[in-house]
Amino acid sequence: MTATTDNTHGNPTRSTRLVMRISQHSLHFAQQHADDAGTPLNFQPYNVKGAMSMAANLREAFKTVELFETKYRKVVVMVDAPFLVVPLDLYVEGEASMIYSHSYPDLANMKLMTNVVADLNVVALYGIHKDLHTVITDRYDDAIFFNASTPVWRHLFQRNFLGTKGKLYAYCHDQKLELMSYGQNRFKYCNSFATANAHDVLYFTLNVWQQLAMDAKHDELHLVGDIPEHQWLESELKAYVARVYTVNPSSDFNRSPIAQMKGMPYDLMTYFIKGR
Repeated sequence: MTATTDNTHGNPTRSTRLVMRISQHSLHFAQQHADDAGTPLNFQPYNVKGAMSMAANLREAFKTVELFETKYRKVVVMVDAPFLVVPLDLYVEGEASMIYSHSYPDLANMKLMTNVVADLNVVALYGIHKDLHTVITDRYDDAIFFNASTPVWRHLFQRNFLGTKGKLYAYCHDQKLELMSYGQNRFKYCNSFATANAHDVLYFTLNVWQQLAMDAKHDELHLVGDIPEHQWLESELKAYVARVYTVNPSSDFNRSPIAQMKGMPYDLMTYFIKGR
C-alpha cells in the first residue's frame, strides 16, 4: 500500500533523502525530492512478515520496494526502541553502555546509539539490534541514525510555551505510551510504558499525573499520536482532569499535505515538517 504526493522515481539528481522508520513491528519508508518540507513526498508503509526478523524483512524490502532502486545523497534511519534520557550535564560517554544495560538488562545483541537533544539539554540512549544495524550500514554506510521520538519531544517542547498552564503530553504509538512534561527548558518528566489497550493508557497517564501533583482543574493533558479507543479514553480522562485536549496533526501543522497523509506515524510526520 502506498500513500504519495508524487509519482516521480529513480532520478538520483532530485531524490536527495530517504527516511526509514523502524520499530519492533513495523517498517515505513519515505522519499523526498529535496531536503525541504515543502516538496513532494512519497510515503510507503511496508507489510512486515511476523515470522521473519526485522533484519530479514528489511533485506526483503531492499529487493522488492521501488524506492530502493534510487541512489540517495542522504539516508536517515528513525529507530523506535526503548530509550533512556540522561541530562546533558550528567552524561559521561564512557558510562553510557553501563547505564543503558542496567536499565534494560534483557535487551541482548543490541548496539547502543546516542543522540544529543540540545534543546532539552539531554542525551537519548537507545539500542538497535546488531544484525539490523549491519543490514542497513552494509547498504548505506553513511546512514544517519536517531531515536524516532526526538522530533516529537522537540516539537511538543515548543508547543509547551503556548499558554501558562502546566501540561502533560501523552504520546501513543507502537503499543507504547510516552508521557512528557517540561519545565525550565528541559524535561520535568519523560518515560515510556508498554500498553496493550486504552485501559493501560488511562492507568499510566493518571498515575503520572498524580505523581507530578498536577492540578486537575487548571493544568492540561494533551493526547498525541495513534490514540487507542480515542472517544472512550478521552471521556474517562475527563472524569479526573478538566482540561483534556487532542493534538490534531492537520491543524497543528497548518494543514501541511504531509500531516494529512493516512497511516504516517506522528514522529515521521513531525520530522519531515519540523525537522529532527
